[in-house]
Amino acid sequence: MATTLDRSAVTASENVWKIAQHQLDDVAALIKLSPVIHAYLREPKRVLTVSVPVAMDSGSLKVFEGYRVQHNMSRGPGKGGIRFHPDVTLDEVKALAMWMTWKCALVNIPFGGAKGGVICDPKHMSMRELENLTRRFTSEISIIIGPEKDIPAPDVYTTPQIMAWIMDTYSMQKGYSIPGVVTGKPLSIGGSLGRDKATARGCLYVTNEAMRELGMEIKGARVAIQGFGNAGMNAAELMAADGYSVVAASDSRGGVANPKGLDIAKLILHKDSTGSVVGFGGGERIDNKAVLEYDCDVLIPAALEKVITPENAPRIKAKIVAEAANGPTTPDADEVLYDRGIMVLPDILANAGGVSVSYFEWVQDLQENFWEEDEINERLRRKMVRAFRETLTHAKKYGVSMRRGAYAVAVGRVAEATQVRGVYP
Repeated sequence: MATTLDRSAVTASENVWKIAQHQLDDVAALIKLSPVIHAYLREPKRVLTVSVPVAMDSGSLKVFEGYRVQHNMSRGPGKGGIRFHPDVTLDEVKALAMWMTWKCALVNIPFGGAKGGVICDPKHMSMRELENLTRRFTSEISIIIGPEKDIPAPDVYTTPQIMAWIMDTYSMQKGYSIPGVVTGKPLSIGGSLGRDKATARGCLYVTNEAMRELGMEIKGARVAIQGFGNAGMNAAELMAADGYSVVAASDSRGGVANPKGLDIAKLILHKDSTGSVVGFGGGERIDNKAVLEYDCDVLIPAALEKVITPENAPRIKAKIVAEAANGPTTPDADEVLYDRGIMVLPDILANAGGVSVSYFEWVQDLQENFWEEDEINERLRRKMVRAFRETLTHAKKYGVSMRRGAYAVAVGRVAEATQVRGVYP
């Protein structure tokens, strides 16, 4: 299908913000989006850049740069994670905020899209330094966050403990506890059961639906996972428990593979004790990138953006690609996979379990009424299955990929909310 942007320009730039805008432009043409609404949705509502001075253990003061971007809030408060990473850029945060807008709309929860990040390397910072960084960053962005305005959550290299510091800092400024300011918190201060595995569980639910749609047997189906952090590790554990055979897994240091299946319980213990899957005795070492091309039925990219490219897309052997990471597939690679008949479950669908249970956590905090884990998982299953079916219906309606089908649903919902609300004043 022809698109509204020149693909060579997108590929040449390899800029995630341009990719995010391209994806919107693409679906705008597909669903005949109003040019005015299209132009409005193409840019973020608000971008905040802050300097974050931090007292380091050495006694010195180091200034970090941080961001909070709110893309669109027509459907409700902003929602989106905060990542601590040395490669954070403003364009990346803008793209992630836009993707959050579509993700929330696709699973039909009343949030808009937001995202935050700080340029830092948490692996080389002490817990005290991380706490100082988190509290000062929270203080700087507190003018635009809040349970009715914008609710942060964990992301790359941020944890429930970091969310606890955010909640405490914000609460201290207000003078009373406000657990609803952030999600992904520890259970002891208003976190939700099921939140830690929600992204992976949502990915499992939509993968199961895709397997059934394609007439594939779940038991024994081979899975390769690139990225063995929270999403990847939990996906491996949940999928193995559901009957899948995880044959390859990797993290930033390298990968391990066994065509007969990896012992996931032992692999997780190895990762916990050594910090990496590398060196695990139950398989052979392979290159991190080779995991993407490993012989499997389901591929789960659960690391960072732009790992599936036009160069490696022709060599991917999976029949289903479930994007547990944000933006792992470039637009050109997307075309290659679609032309090859590979079903891509896009990030705004496949990893929407996290934001769905974050929504549940926010609701529970506001109501001060907490649910049992079985109820949370069942609510999540219904949301994910419904989102998959709506995506599939739109993909078939327009004769396009699942990604374009998902965007047709999500952008349509945001556009309708934007149009109904109108422009003030």
